[in-house]
Amino acid sequence: MTALPHNPSTTPLPGIYPRGPRFAAALTACLLLVGTFFALLTADATPRLSLAEKVSDPGFMMLAITAILFAWGFTSPRTALWGVLFRKVLSPRLTPPVDREDPRLPRFAQVVGFIVVTMGLLLYLAAVPWALPIAGGAAFVAAFLNAAFGLCLGCQLYLVLAQAGLIRPRGGLAGA
Repeated sequence: MTALPHNPSTTPLPGIYPRGPRFAAALTACLLLVGTFFALLTADATPRLSLAEKVSDPGFMMLAITAILFAWGFTSPRTALWGVLFRKVLSPRLTPPVDREDPRLPRFAQVVGFIVVTMGLLLYLAAVPWALPIAGGAAFVAAFLNAAFGLCLGCQLYLVLAQAGLIRPRGGLAGA
């Protein structure tokens, strides 16, 4: 993550609280772990299942909910479930941050998570065996690394793509 130093003469601090995305990643990792576990239970049977059986599969439903939460996170971050929970319940109990982070990076990571999980869901519906647990597992690994170690793979991808000129950062914070 790109940390922005706090200048005491400016109030309020620009950016987002650095612990917020890690909190969201921890909760997301839990959902992804459960969804991936359930997806593993039916991975071999994927080609034989009807569309109704696939859609009602617990692994599909858990990962679909996670994809919806990813989409909510990048389309409306101020109202996203994990962000609101963090701001209302945890943030008041924590020490104020010394620095803030650029919100573009975790938002991009949410987009990447959404794409990975959604591709797994679509491939699962197309009867591709193991697509759902592989996509869920990949997203879980990324969320776990962020939650446990602060290593945001989506954020790193954003920085690489921006440096290569493949995406053009806009908006965000001054000096970012």
